Amino acid sequence: MKTGLIGGFLRAPGPMLDVFGSGFTMHLIGIPLRKPSHNELAASTVMAVGIWLAGIGLMQAIHLALSREDAGALLLVCLWGCLSTRMGIRIEQGGRHLAINLAVNALLLGAYEVLSRLFA
Repeated sequence: MKTGLIGGFLRAPGPMLDVFGSGFTMHLIGIPLRKPSHNELAASTVMAVGIWLAGIGLMQAIHLALSREDAGALLLVCLWGCLSTRMGIRIEQGGRHLAINLAVNALLLGAYEVLSRLFA
């Protein structure tokens, strides 16, 4: 697998995200994105559900009231955190990575809030 420094950041191993097979690599505010394999997506999903269950268990253990919508939002945030890491967005690699991670989390939670109110 090809690794190396891109823009001062260590590139994640694996294929870069190639849009329509054109040789064009997708970047998000200067962060090169990579296309995770099916196995990586499955592993990320399993890891997100495990983290979610641990969070729900912790909240139950400390007697914190949790609504169904809050539990769904927590699952969404856990899933994005695990998937974004596989796509090459790593919050420990600087401000751009953290900013895009927070922006996507805000968009996902906003959409989740609108949809939950629409279909509730």
